[in-house]
Amino acid sequence: MEDLSVWYNGLSDTMRVFWICGGVSTLIFLIQFAMTFIGIGDTDADFDFSGSEGDTMDFGGMMSLFSVRNIVNFFMGFGWGGVCIGQYTDNKLFLYLGATVIGLIFVAIFFYLIKQLLKLESSGNIDMNDCVGKVCNVYLRIPAARSGKGKVQMSINGTIIEWDAITDDKDIISTGSQVKVIEVTGGSTLLVERV
Repeated sequence: MEDLSVWYNGLSDTMRVFWICGGVSTLIFLIQFAMTFIGIGDTDADFDFSGSEGDTMDFGGMMSLFSVRNIVNFFMGFGWGGVCIGQYTDNKLFLYLGATVIGLIFVAIFFYLIKQLLKLESSGNIDMNDCVGKVCNVYLRIPAARSGKGKVQMSINGTIIEWDAITDDKDIISTGSQVKVIEVTGGSTLLVERV
């Protein structure tokens, strides 16, 4: 412990600022990461990529730059950038300018990584109206003349989805038959006809 205090007291005031910024912001970053990883707290507290309301951020305006996560990321890059650059120069202007640029690069990297991660995410919502005109298979027989509901299966984007279905046909459409989707009725039921 004595070695640590000797080392700290041997630092210039400028380098102390960088070490404190880097150390404290890294500690906060690790706490945020751990909380997000184990599911404590709201992982979307600073981000709104879907357009919903709340205490979120989006990429639309300048205020999106001022979130807790971005401030932490900036100071982490600023602190550790200053520590690294400080080993090679004593010019304070160059040191602070370089540390600021590295802090901004950390924020940009974070934005990029979040965007890439969100590309992997899928909402799981499929617009039923996209099914109109497509052919699908009957999973559970469909009673005639809208007298009851059956079920159809359709593959959309590699996922097999099952929906309720009705028909205007005068005969029952049996399991395994192919049908064409005519329209969406009642918001969640497909009107189908034999192919």
